[in-house]
Amino acid sequence: MRTAVVVGTGLIGTSAALALTGRGLTVHLEDADPDAARTAASLGAGTTEPADGPVDLAIIAVPPALVGKVLADCQRRGLAEYYTDVASVKDGPRTEIAALGCDTVHYLGSHPMAGRERSGPLAARADLFEGRPWVLTPTPDTDTGTLNAVLELVALCGAMPIVMDAAAHDRAVALVSHAPQLLSSLVAARLEHADETAIRLSGQGVRDVTRIAASNPAMWVDILSANAGAVADVLAEFATDLEETVTALRALQAAEEAERRGGTAGIEAVMRRGNTGQARIPGKHGAPPTRYETVAVVLGDQPGELGRLFGEVGAAGVNIEDVVIEHSTGQQVGFVQLAVAPGAVRALTAALRASGWSVRD
Repeated sequence: MRTAVVVGTGLIGTSAALALTGRGLTVHLEDADPDAARTAASLGAGTTEPADGPVDLAIIAVPPALVGKVLADCQRRGLAEYYTDVASVKDGPRTEIAALGCDTVHYLGSHPMAGRERSGPLAARADLFEGRPWVLTPTPDTDTGTLNAVLELVALCGAMPIVMDAAAHDRAVALVSHAPQLLSSLVAARLEHADETAIRLSGQGVRDVTRIAASNPAMWVDILSANAGAVADVLAEFATDLEETVTALRALQAAEEAERRGGTAGIEAVMRRGNTGQARIPGKHGAPPTRYETVAVVLGDQPGELGRLFGEVGAAGVNIEDVVIEHSTGQQVGFVQLAVAPGAVRALTAALRASGWSVRD
């Protein structure tokens, strides 16, 4: 593949364009908002000049409800030899594409499982898809050339291809992406009118749960509208679990010991189910989950402190698998939690303390 056009220069489209230009491809940019396309071009994502003829691949990065219409227009103009879209819902657009009479031989629906709580071209990153799953939803009509072109796109973006049926994909993302977005927003919504004293007690737990609640509401209305039934089914199951959990909590306050024991069993059951489900989430680079241990370091609020800490961890020969920064309320210090391999904890703790760092036990 040498040339591509990206139609829709939001977060996903611009990130794909940045990845492709970084690999030496010529990328043309289109957007219904010319300012968005120009912004993406200014970031090095490609050019807003139209291609002289059909490019190798057109990447349609628009909301699910617009995929069919945009694909039909692109094919009418002969924009590319092959086409894909990167919308987060696949079954509805596939049905509309068939109804519009689009060429489905040279089109393959796809969905990179990556994103950020920010949207628009300025939030784009060339490495957004590195190591992330990228779902492909071919049909019996999809020819080999189309499949190969989209597989090359996935490889150029550093992602991992996964082939799925479109309807199965939509049920899966309802569970692992769309419902969690709404649940995060529901938790954050409880903070809207909370007492300021309570808000000041917020720690890393509530930050983790509500991080994606900062996402663009208009974008998510587009996504959820296209997958509403599947998301509603997941949330209905959550509602049942929630009702049972509320009942168990009430039982913990009961006068009867037997009822309290039942409440305890109910809470333990849901927590254990959560342990089991969380343990199934893939680990680094999609590998089976790996258990890490945490080294917590006190960090002063001065420029360069975090970089100095990382440098000394590297000098100790330890790889940081994950990092969380928790700021201390009312103090100019924070706590950096470094996730490292269990066997590295003792040596890293000793090395950091020898260098003057305060490491919490």
